[in-house]
Amino acid sequence: MTGFLILIAGVALWWLAHLFKRLAPGPRAALGDVGKPVVAGALVAAVVLMVLGYRLADYTAVYFTPDWMKHVNNLLVLVGFYVFGIGMAKGALSQKLRHPMLLGTAIWAVGHLLVRGDLAALILFGGIGLWALVEIVVIDARTPGWRPPQRKSGPRDLVAIPIVLVTYAVVGVIHGWLGPWPFGGGGM
Repeated sequence: MTGFLILIAGVALWWLAHLFKRLAPGPRAALGDVGKPVVAGALVAAVVLMVLGYRLADYTAVYFTPDWMKHVNNLLVLVGFYVFGIGMAKGALSQKLRHPMLLGTAIWAVGHLLVRGDLAALILFGGIGLWALVEIVVIDARTPGWRPPQRKSGPRDLVAIPIVLVTYAVVGVIHGWLGPWPFGGGGM
């Protein structure tokens, strides 16, 4: 039970730290530059709580998925990484998506929910995925007349591909060190 409480606290802190600026702009502005490390510290604490809580939570099955869903998860995570990455590449595709980083996070979360049907996974991945979608709605409500900035299209979207592939591989290896090996087989 303690693991679940720590996990829920981590997900809640993640939500609060990210939504603080949007839901309480006055208090956030009053913090000025001091607010940046405070929010960053809260996000680091949220990640630590989520990792600890997830590891400490008892396994409680909610639903079961077939083994082949691991491949669907891997594809969705790769797509999520690319969608997230084009937000930083600022190429032509990022002009078409208003929230590529949040959308990439939601895709990542859905992929994980396809292979992890336990209560801790629902809290963690469902909580982060739902946060990303809520964040999109909140941002859109605050700035309803948004128009994409005109950027040079160039090769930026293509340059993101090798960067995303390397990042995906590195994250996969680290994932295997910390938890289940995501690429099939026995792992390392």
